[in-house]
Amino acid sequence: MRLVTVEYEGAPRVGVRTGSEGVILTEYGDMKDLIKDGEAGLARVRAALDSNEPHQGLKLLAPITEPGKILCSGINYAAHSEEDAHAKLPVEPSVFSKLPSSIIGPDEAIVIPTLDCQTDYEVELAFIIGKKAKNVSKADALDYIFGYTVMNDVSERARQFQLQHETIGKGVDTFCPIGPEIVLPDEVADPSQLRVRSYVNGELRQDAHTSQQIFSIPAMIEYLTSMFTLNPGDIVSTGTPAGCGAFMNPPQFLQPGDHVVVEVEGVGRLSNPVAAGWKA
Repeated sequence: MRLVTVEYEGAPRVGVRTGSEGVILTEYGDMKDLIKDGEAGLARVRAALDSNEPHQGLKLLAPITEPGKILCSGINYAAHSEEDAHAKLPVEPSVFSKLPSSIIGPDEAIVIPTLDCQTDYEVELAFIIGKKAKNVSKADALDYIFGYTVMNDVSERARQFQLQHETIGKGVDTFCPIGPEIVLPDEVADPSQLRVRSYVNGELRQDAHTSQQIFSIPAMIEYLTSMFTLNPGDIVSTGTPAGCGAFMNPPQFLQPGDHVVVEVEGVGRLSNPVAAGWKA
């Protein structure tokens, strides 16, 4: 099942995306409410599939907009460290936070706030926690996942690297495109066997496979929940492979007018334009 949040009659509504690109609406206005309702909520969604007709042409929004946490992996692909001379392979998962206010949805603009920003793209597979998770073993970890989505971990490299301001460098408004949908585990047989790619203005920049990750999703969940509780609706992203603009020679940072596409095999393709946040 593929869940989306759409704009319907001026308000958000959770829906199920059908094969014809139509959307069958559910009773839920907020994805987190559905997640918190667990199996009972999914049963209501399945009932809607039997009784409602699909709508066409509805605007897609970010599938979830107010997670309690957005946790992102630092270096989780060995090839990403190979292109960065200063990178060190972690011995345990390296995680930082993005701000919930940075979330945008499909086709919304990534807005570069100032002229001096060095704005970069990062394709990532992300997962959404489905139930309260504390001290979860790797063997049980996948049972705590509600679904998977695509994230572009947009980064402002000047502040992130030069000033060591990771919160500012990663948490800028519009710097967390996610979507276009949440794919439930019944359609993702093995999250460690997915191809991830990014494109800037149609040019392939990143192309890798989640099997190349240093820490698997179960390993990440086991480690994170040994440190703190993950709650329903929390988003965890799994890192980006080589090919980011910051490490090209010369560096290729995003510019107003660019167009970025990030995709994860079997999960989705997320497209966003890039715009200036200042007046010309």
